[in-house]
Amino acid sequence: MSANSYIQENQERFLNELFDLLRIPSVSADSKFAGDVRKAAEFIKERFAEAGAENIEIVETNGHPVVYADKIIDPSLPTVLVYGHYDVQPADPYELWDSEPFEPEIRNNRIYARGSSDDKGQAYMHLKAFEALHNLGQQPVNLKFMIEGEEEIGSKHLGDFVKANKERLKADVILISDTGLFSMDCPSICSGLRGLSYVEVEVTGPNRDLHSGQYGGAVANPLIVLSQMVASLKDENGSITVPGFYDGVEEVSAEERAALNAAPFSLEAYQKDLGVDAVDGEAGYTTIERTGIRPSLDVNGMWGGYTGEGAKTVLPSKAFAKISMRLVPGQDSATITQLFKKHFEAIAPASVKVEVTPHHGGEASVTKVDSIGFRAASNAFEKVWGKPAIPMREGGSIPIVALFKKELGLDSIMLGFGLDEDTIHSPNESYGVENYLKGIETIMEFHQQFADLNK
Repeated sequence: MSANSYIQENQERFLNELFDLLRIPSVSADSKFAGDVRKAAEFIKERFAEAGAENIEIVETNGHPVVYADKIIDPSLPTVLVYGHYDVQPADPYELWDSEPFEPEIRNNRIYARGSSDDKGQAYMHLKAFEALHNLGQQPVNLKFMIEGEEEIGSKHLGDFVKANKERLKADVILISDTGLFSMDCPSICSGLRGLSYVEVEVTGPNRDLHSGQYGGAVANPLIVLSQMVASLKDENGSITVPGFYDGVEEVSAEERAALNAAPFSLEAYQKDLGVDAVDGEAGYTTIERTGIRPSLDVNGMWGGYTGEGAKTVLPSKAFAKISMRLVPGQDSATITQLFKKHFEAIAPASVKVEVTPHHGGEASVTKVDSIGFRAASNAFEKVWGKPAIPMREGGSIPIVALFKKELGLDSIMLGFGLDEDTIHSPNESYGVENYLKGIETIMEFHQQFADLNK
């Protein structure tokens, strides 16, 4: 039986199993969901056992656990280490969902649920690809799996797990599906990811909330001060004003920039999809370049004072903001965090106090397109999709990719199948049924191509 036939024959079961996983609200960022995160790990463990994996274990960390499993068929064959995560982003704000975030629905051939694309749907493809290869007797490589529960909070304890399990994790390449395609008509393979520095800032003015009539105009308002400080972080050209921020940034060659911009990208369609009349960003770069090869700084949330119903005339004591900086090769996340902290404290007026709290971060990564792993991924797309996949750099961050390179000496092949329309991290996240099923077949083909190229 062919891979495609097996997938079609088991399509309903493959979807129902994914739905069961999506029903588990494994939100790693919120402690009230800790039991559900554990439940998701146990679910993954049970499905590995049913699929025929061996050495299956829920490995404890100082946070949420890692699920490990493998199937070694011949030590002389190449080994692929698969990484994924079973934790998800919070579903808030719930009222903006058209259906319950943890009760999956199929509409217009898309699976709507939190985690459907990021990353339960994509991680589960690997489990089903393994099941199919195992049951068909066609597994061409040794397979190891590492599915964690803390990716959405910066993989806080994965580094400890990797360092403690280097022997167990020995492989020839790492395979990850947590990225996307340019489009269904133009498949792509992610050849690079940006790094990340994430901080929270707190600006304090008076020692308590004040009556805005009695004190307004006489005491600094932390919300206004914070807004002014944040606004100053970029200049009129869209460049980030933190001193030293661009030091070491690797410039991308004109040839690679041309290759990136050769993708069939429509600025008009991009703006229409987002509901904006114009794009914005660093001068001198296209939209594709701004999100792939250049660093960025964004405010992810800002709050303070009274935000409830009706009016309450207060001058707030405190104002807060969460800020993320996406980084490119040549930038170190810890260095950028310290540069930001030093600058933000320096620009604060004497009327307020500022505290900068680092959260998590990670380094940028680039994969060589002439490597065996990348070629295997390209060949797999060619065979299953009937067309070549173009190399693309993505703006998101998977901090553990750089960790894997440092600790295990392995390149990561980012064989993702998501789309922009999946709206990951937002309400109404979804994942195409075709992406899910075709992804399983492409992963199966990757393993065969990787085995063939290593002969």
